[in-house]
Order: sequence, then structure tokens, then C-alpha cells
Amino acid sequence: MVEFHETTDTSVFGQIAEFQHEQVVFCHDHETGLRAIIGIHNTVLGPALGGTRMWHYASDADALHDVLRLSRGMSYKAAISGLNLGGGKAVIIGDAKTMKTEALLRKFGRFVQNLNGKYITAEDVNMTTKDMEYIRMETKHVAGLPESMGGSGDPSPVTAYGTYMGMKAAAKKAFGSESLAGKRIAVQGVGHVGTYLMDYLQKEGAKLVLTDYYEDRALEAAARFGAVAVGLDEIYDQEVDIYSPCALGATINDDTIDRLTCRVIAGCANNQLENENVHGPALVDRGIVYAPDFLINAGGLINVYSEVIGGSRQSALTQTEKIFDYTTQVLTKAEQEGTHPQAAAIRQAEERIAAIGKVKSTY
Repeated sequence: MVEFHETTDTSVFGQIAEFQHEQVVFCHDHETGLRAIIGIHNTVLGPALGGTRMWHYASDADALHDVLRLSRGMSYKAAISGLNLGGGKAVIIGDAKTMKTEALLRKFGRFVQNLNGKYITAEDVNMTTKDMEYIRMETKHVAGLPESMGGSGDPSPVTAYGTYMGMKAAAKKAFGSESLAGKRIAVQGVGHVGTYLMDYLQKEGAKLVLTDYYEDRALEAAARFGAVAVGLDEIYDQEVDIYSPCALGATINDDTIDRLTCRVIAGCANNQLENENVHGPALVDRGIVYAPDFLINAGGLINVYSEVIGGSRQSALTQTEKIFDYTTQVLTKAEQEGTHPQAAAIRQAEERIAAIGKVKSTY
């Protein structure tokens, strides 16, 4: 069984060693107010590709922990999806609504450029394709650019499609049918990806409950999709068939897990389990089918990888549709091995990284 080690050493190098990162870059610029961290986890399969998010973290330590977990997840996401990419991620510390400027983004682009292609950035939470245009002014190592610039555009629809495919596979495991018609689904977070996901769910006839950090966004989405909007903390107490975390991570934790009544958890958020060793097995004990986050939310990465190698949006969607089969395989494997799905998915990803590492052992 795969063993996960949640770090107990809070020092910078202790955490880097715990998560087994290759490189972590701290970016600071007084003039623009930029404070950012770039995490490069593993580049055995290829350059580290992963989005940049902007968030008002409570502390710098929280930002570091987030970027380390996120970049590790990107390594697994690329590996399990069969992509020739490594895992990286970046966080810009600050309120995107008040602090994001052209100058700040372009300065961040300079830091990306200094990594000489080892890290390729893209869009993530609170970032847009327009923001990628600003970053692109300072570095060529950007994906997810607007179609007008020869890019693949917003990756959010493809991320949502993969999550939808993974959710249907998990539903088939839990309910005996992949159909989501009539299923009551709680969507936590209705940003770019969450909104596209709700569109798929509504069209299939699901009954939707939602919440979001921004109340105005939650109310707008509720009106658009005929959903019920509830408070941030109330989402865990809803009587639903499926819980779909689509915002920040660690929402499945000691405080929330006993409140969940769902049979399936499938969402597009990263790092949904606060502690993989504890909460992965706990979901199995509670009879909840968990679709591994980095597996089912890989559509966005598949989309930008297609852009990097010169593929099309349609080829990305075709590859993303296979997430249904990949999820089915992982859920079956976990059951056969007597482990939880996250462990089975990570084992599969690490096996590919190790195998390709042997291929590259000679020049």
C-alpha cells in the first residue's frame, strides 16, 4: 500500500524534502508588490507545467504548503494521464480583486523566464487568459493563451469535462449507473470550472445545490442553473448523492467528513483530502466512492499540453473523455488491492515516473 507522509517539519527545507521537490523559487519585487512562490516537483517526464493561482493566503507558510501540494499533484496528474510533462505550480500571494496589475503579472513573467523552460505556467484560480497575455509579454513559457494568440484558450471547459467524466464513472461504481439524471449534487465553488461543470450537470437533469466564497457569484449561478444557494459551511450538511468540491483544497477533513451524507465525491479542486493517510481510508470505511482529484481534473492540463505539442481542442477533448475509463480502472484497482482510490492513483502515477526515469538513465 502507498504510504503518504504529511509533513511534520515546518521548516522550508523540511517541507521541500518531505514532498520531494526538485526546486522551489521565491519571487519578490518591492515596486510591483509581487510575492510569489514557484514549486517544481518532478521533471522526469518533461518540463513542469502547471497553472498560477492568486490567493490571499492567511500566511506565507500557508502559501508554501499549498504550492508544494499543488505541484506534487501536477506530477501525478501528468503521469497518470500519459503526458510527457513534469509537475509544477505557482502561487501569487494577494487579493486578485485589488492587487492584480499588469506590472505585477509581467514581473512574475520575468521570474518564469529566468527558469529557462523548466517551468511552464498557465491559468489557475483567480487568473484569466488576459493575465496570461501579460505574462507572455515577458516569457515564452506560457500555455493557455487566447486563441487569437495561437493558444488553446481557456482550459476551464476541458477541466470541467474531465471532472464530469470522472463523476459519471464514480456514480456508476456507487449507484450501478453512470446517469446523473435526478441525482442531487452539491457543487462547492462556482468559478470558471465549477460553472462549466454545472452546465453539464444541469443538461443531464441533476438537481443542484451550490455555494461560493463570493456571495454575488453564488446567487448569480443559482439563478442561471435553477440551483439552491447555501452558505459556505452549510454545503457539508446537504442531503445529496454527490459532493463536488470545486474551490480550494482540504475540504475533506476531520471537521467535515462526518457531516457528509453523499455516496460519491468527485470535484475539480486539487488536494481535496486534508490528510491522504487518514481521510482516504475514512471515506472507504464510510462507503463513499472518491474519484481521485488529480485524475479527474486533468482535462485542463491535457488541454494546455495539446497546445504545447501543437494539437487541437478536439484532440484534447477526445483524450479527456478517457478519464471515464481511467477512473473506472483506478476504482477497480483500489478495491482489488484493499486500499483507497487516492493511494491506487498515486501508485499508478509513481510507477510511470519510475519507469520513464529508467528509460532516461542513459544519454
